[in-house]
Amino acid sequence: MQKKTRFAAMIIYLRVLKESFNFAINALRTNMLRTFLSLLGVTIGIFSIIAVLTAVDSLKNEIEDTISGLDNSTIYLGHFSFGPTDVPRWKWEQFPTASYDEYQYLKKSLPGVEAISYTLNVPQETMKYEDKSVENVNIGAVSDDYYNIEDLKILEGRFYNELESNSGAQVVVLGYEICNSLFNSPEQALGKKVRLYGQKYTVIGVLKKEGFALGDSKDEAVFLPVNVIRRLFGTNNKNLFPFIIIKPKKGVDNAEFIAMLKQKMRLKRGLKTDEIDNFFVNQLQGFTDAINSITGTMNWIGGIISLFSLLVGGFGIANIMFVSVKERTSLIGIQKSLGAKRKFILSQFLFEAMILAVIGGAVGLILVYLASLIVSAFTGDFEFVLSPFNILIGTVIAAAIGLISGILPALKASRLDPVEAIRTGM
Repeated sequence: MQKKTRFAAMIIYLRVLKESFNFAINALRTNMLRTFLSLLGVTIGIFSIIAVLTAVDSLKNEIEDTISGLDNSTIYLGHFSFGPTDVPRWKWEQFPTASYDEYQYLKKSLPGVEAISYTLNVPQETMKYEDKSVENVNIGAVSDDYYNIEDLKILEGRFYNELESNSGAQVVVLGYEICNSLFNSPEQALGKKVRLYGQKYTVIGVLKKEGFALGDSKDEAVFLPVNVIRRLFGTNNKNLFPFIIIKPKKGVDNAEFIAMLKQKMRLKRGLKTDEIDNFFVNQLQGFTDAINSITGTMNWIGGIISLFSLLVGGFGIANIMFVSVKERTSLIGIQKSLGAKRKFILSQFLFEAMILAVIGGAVGLILVYLASLIVSAFTGDFEFVLSPFNILIGTVIAAAIGLISGILPALKASRLDPVEAIRTGM
């Protein structure tokens, strides 16, 4: 018996939903301009919120893709911090840079290390091959283990080995776009000699195409042994921002590993117990946490700004519904005189308000989708994607605005006296 009652109730609500949908479409047809202007607030509000969410999500995904080759536990040891620090600027500017000797010392003595690399940040340079040249080439001056830290993908050839790295052999690994600019194919590049810093370097490898992320890509970079740069620019050049990059083994306790690293560095630099660390241990996890914090703040700011548009849209829907109640007063009276309960009338108008709001929200979502296609087309490799989750959020928000905006008109309709309603309608 209960099952039959529930089934009958469900049928009734489906009929109410169908009628409400028809009334909502009718409202759009009979007075399209009025309805359009009333729903404009919801459309703009949903467009604003979902556009912000989509932009932030796309930016976050792009950043995460950029650093996806690096493990979150990867550590950057150097003379300055990637984030806020309690150490005054004048003090940390006097910190010694991470040296090649310290890199070798940690490589031999630090336990739990999967890969460790010494890197230098050098200015962009012009690379030449015969009559062809490429300007503003990003130079990756790194030791051999960087290949295992960054998880570089080789298309042709190989990366340089430990012996070549230590001896500063004049070999080079090309990014995909650099290779394309200088040679007809990656296969033809192998064994050829390119010119850089006025010297010749043998091409031993070409990287797979990576694509561009935030204006940067390994496709427009080349990698060569760090000792080549040390030989050219000197071993203690602070302007090259030396860093020791360390990737701990999987399963190693993060806190214990960092504590051991600090202990080794303090011992190597001869720091006393009362002296502070004159180096910084930067972890990639902190960088990703900072990204999450920034994108979260951007979402909140965008949401608050968009809230005002939704507020206007809510008033617009409430206005439509009050007009709808007035126009259908006689019909409401007839429904109530035939036995329709207040709950039925209330549901009818609430459904109608929600459907109108969802229609306005759907237009906003369509505009976001079109905007995403345009932005993606103009930005090339940056993909501006409207995710199913954001579509769901937009639909739920629109329905919620319709529900809230339709409460007062629906209550007014449900409380009408049937006799007075019929008389007023006539």
